[in-house]
Amino acid sequence: MPWNDERSNQFITNVGLITSEGPFGPNVMACEWTHHISYHPGLIAVCIRADDATHENIKQTKEFGVNLCATDQSVMSSIAGGYSGSNYDKISALKELGFEFYKAERITPIMIKGAAVNIECVLSKEIIIGDHTTFVGEVIEASNNPDKIPLAYYGGKYWTINTDLIKPSVRERERIKKVVEKYRNDKKITY
Repeated sequence: MPWNDERSNQFITNVGLITSEGPFGPNVMACEWTHHISYHPGLIAVCIRADDATHENIKQTKEFGVNLCATDQSVMSSIAGGYSGSNYDKISALKELGFEFYKAERITPIMIKGAAVNIECVLSKEIIIGDHTTFVGEVIEASNNPDKIPLAYYGGKYWTINTDLIKPSVRERERIKKVVEKYRNDKKITY
């Protein structure tokens, strides 16, 4: 079945800027598949192709930074995602363009100043799934910039979240609860 077409472009994602340092030196890549997958312990999953420089950096060093791209960092995302760290020193190019980085607290890779959130991870698990490797990192340090809004990615374009949809009122939620409770299933699944 074909995929990677208009159907797969219906997912709305964030843009994780993954920082690493290893055999390919300091690097940053844009990773559309960046997911928070556990609160306790804090775990982040990033899905990266095996031929990406970041893939080898993480495999070798067992650590990486996750910097959620802010809406004013779309140029950084385009560079980080459009060029390979195997062939380009993206960090130097980004610095020349005015982007700033800072030394991480607990990992070697640098972090991105002005990102919506900055998360330092140590590798917890590595899973090959399809044409990507899912690196699961345990969060060991995190900070956020509350004045920054995460960049959204949808349909090959960048977006900002600017419309707050209203949740159902307390009264409506109570009505919904009564309806749902009528259909409670008391059967327990046993294995």
